[in-house]
Parts: sequence; C-alpha cells; structure tokens
Amino acid sequence: MAEDMVWVVAVQKGSPARTPDDGPENWLSDDEQEVWRIMVAVHARLVARLDTDLQAAHKISLRDYEVLVQLSEAEDFALRMAELADRLFVSPSGLTRRLDGLVRDGYVKRQACLSDRRGTLAVLSAEGHAILKQAAPTHVAGVRRYVFDPVERKQLYQLSTSLRSINSALDTANKQTSRSVQG
Repeated sequence: MAEDMVWVVAVQKGSPARTPDDGPENWLSDDEQEVWRIMVAVHARLVARLDTDLQAAHKISLRDYEVLVQLSEAEDFALRMAELADRLFVSPSGLTRRLDGLVRDGYVKRQACLSDRRGTLAVLSAEGHAILKQAAPTHVAGVRRYVFDPVERKQLYQLSTSLRSINSALDTANKQTSRSVQG
C-alpha cells in the first residue's frame, strides 16, 4: 500500500494518476488531484509548523499539547485511556508510548479507574496544566496566523462547510467499518 501511494504521488501534475497495474478505474480529475495533494501538503506542513513553534517556545510537541488539551477539557481533568486514544485518533499502544513522555515530564499521571479497577485514567497534573496555559497562546497565534489570517471570511465559511462534509463521510465510513468488524 505505501509503495502504491508513493508511486501515485510521484505522478506529474496534469497527468492522470495511475497505479502500476493501470487498471480501468475512475481516476481523480486534474482538479481533484490538485485539491487532494494540496490538502495532504497543507496538513503535513501545518502540523509541522505548529509543532516547531511549540517546541521552540515551550519544549512541547504538538502531539503532547493535544493530549493536554483533551485532558484539560475533560471532567476532573481525567479520561480513560481508551477514550483519550479515540479522541486523539491513535491506537491504545500509540497513546501509551505518547503518555510515557508526558508522565516522565510530570505533565500527566496514570491513575487506576475507581469505577473499573481494570481501567486506567490519564490525569492532567498541575505541571501539565501550567505548561498548557503557557503554550496555548503560542498555539492559538500559530493557528490564527497559518489558518485564519490568510483566509477571507467568505472562504472560511466555504472551507468549514467542505470540511464538515468530508468529516461526515469519514464518520459514516467508520461506523460501517465498526459494524462489519463487530458483526
């Protein structure tokens, strides 16, 4: 799969995207290819830029910042590990690795779930709250500078509508996948 993706991305702009077997599929139009490639590039560059800004100013990654945000918005600043993983779109093992550093830095604590002894909670510590409070203005300034300042109000509405449609399609696909895995 990864090899196919690299091959498709390497195709010159203006030529139809093809896989090595070149079967008779409905390929993306030039306009669709352009939108797709821009979306992929913008996402990658935006995440990297926001991460660089946070690392330079606060020595915290964007990925770690996102964990702290989720915990700060949760009741009692705590979430079950599975719920936190879902909110961050990561696997449970990926979350465990991510939390290891945050626990080591004192920003998050692991705690047994009182309602279910088998479960574990990730809990935002006072140090985690402090670094989040320091880093939030940097993050917000970056999002504003890179996402909202370059876009006119009318474009913002169109972008929001388009992204909601894409998100809705992904929600539907995820629900169908969950049902087929359970069924």
